[in-house]
Amino acid sequence: MNSTAPGIAQTVLSVAQMKAADRLTILSGTPGTLLMQRAGEAVVRELVRRWTPRPVTVLCGPGNNGGDGFVVAIALAQSGWSVRVALLGDISALHGDAQYYAQRWMGGVEPLTPLVIDNAELVVDSLFGSGLSRRLDSQVIETLAFATRRGVPIIAVDIPSGVMGDSGENWGAAAAACTVTFVRKKPGHLLLPGRDLCGDIVVADIGIPQSVLNSLPTDTWENTPALWREKLPQLQAGGNKYSRGHALLFGGYPMTGAARMAARAAARSGAGLTTIAVPENAFAIYAAALTSIMVQPLKGDLDFANLLRDPRYTAFSIGPGSGVSDETRARALTLLQTGKSVVLDADAISAFSSRPDELFQEIRGPCVITPHDGEFKRIFEPSGDKLTRARRAARRSGAVIVLKGADTVIAAPDGRALINSNAPATLATAGAGDVLGGFILGLLAQGMDAFPAAAAGVWMHGASAAGFGPGLLAEDLSDLLPGVLKRLTQCD
Repeated sequence: MNSTAPGIAQTVLSVAQMKAADRLTILSGTPGTLLMQRAGEAVVRELVRRWTPRPVTVLCGPGNNGGDGFVVAIALAQSGWSVRVALLGDISALHGDAQYYAQRWMGGVEPLTPLVIDNAELVVDSLFGSGLSRRLDSQVIETLAFATRRGVPIIAVDIPSGVMGDSGENWGAAAAACTVTFVRKKPGHLLLPGRDLCGDIVVADIGIPQSVLNSLPTDTWENTPALWREKLPQLQAGGNKYSRGHALLFGGYPMTGAARMAARAAARSGAGLTTIAVPENAFAIYAAALTSIMVQPLKGDLDFANLLRDPRYTAFSIGPGSGVSDETRARALTLLQTGKSVVLDADAISAFSSRPDELFQEIRGPCVITPHDGEFKRIFEPSGDKLTRARRAARRSGAVIVLKGADTVIAAPDGRALINSNAPATLATAGAGDVLGGFILGLLAQGMDAFPAAAAGVWMHGASAAGFGPGLLAEDLSDLLPGVLKRLTQCD
């Protein structure tokens, strides 16, 4: 579940930005106690919507997240729920807004141990929020783990305790059935494993003024159609196949399936013409398997050079099934030197494993590089969380980076980044990445800019798979795309 509106672009705030939003709101005249009350009340609204009254244990931490927990405990007790409160640390050590609400709790406060889970049928995890930057203490891990072993559902306040807000890393968290966060999602709500640990995510408004949010520098969003729908290529009554762009792919031998799937994907995403250039000895294989896709045999480098002289080609792709070879590397560089849009995938990435700078120096026009983690580390620095790695790679290469996975990150050289969250587990199947590259290629061929084309391709890839369900094969995806495109054009 995602409570955010799908038609509205949703920014993602870093932990530092969220702290700044709180601080600026308080400076503008909203008491911190009121923000805390609204946060706790938002958790209670979601809690009572999902569960009938039952014994609940509220686990409170030593900071403001714990203060939210005291608000929850007070409200539930006033509504007749059986509430038990456990605190990590000493109540006398609380300060500020958290102390204010702890003093208004009229029940007992127990030390945090697994024993406080006894008889509980629901647990509120308000121990630590998204700002935690260390591994959880053993007593916290043991208490949360005990709730999990007993099968007691957990509702997390802001983020499951132990999930890093900026990276999604897990430093001891227990999976929640639901997470109520505030104002905007943080990267940790979207990046794995954090996203899976959050369960259903609800984003609650606690009254941060829009003027405060507008004052924060925005460079990260959740990937939704609101960001790029208006930039999708539009069909024109007077258009023709050439005005819709001509995509050119390079297919290899003997691994022919990847390039064929990518070619069909480019055509399905709207390219007016799609050509696949292949070694002469593979021509019969490709030609027999493709109908609307044109197949061009290549005898050698001269044929390759002559092909690129045709000005009607608007975007290129190389890599799927092409082989990790000097020839693949040389052809990739030649494509980049045209200054036209290029998608580099699979073997065209790995071919530069010993000489990445040679690749980066030749990126002169729009370029999208689509590595999975294994390919990524062959040409880029692999340290850091996924968002950081993708951003750093985009800056270094000058290309749009699509760092693939269940939590794909799309990063632009100027620092903008999107986190994709609609990819179902069924996409973990051979060839799915080749189809993704084809979707992006088809959009580029029609003149779409690289960053929105990559974002749209990634989202449409996930939406196509989600519409199929179990048993998905990569070759199914292209035939599912028209339904996704139709729904996009019907949206307001």
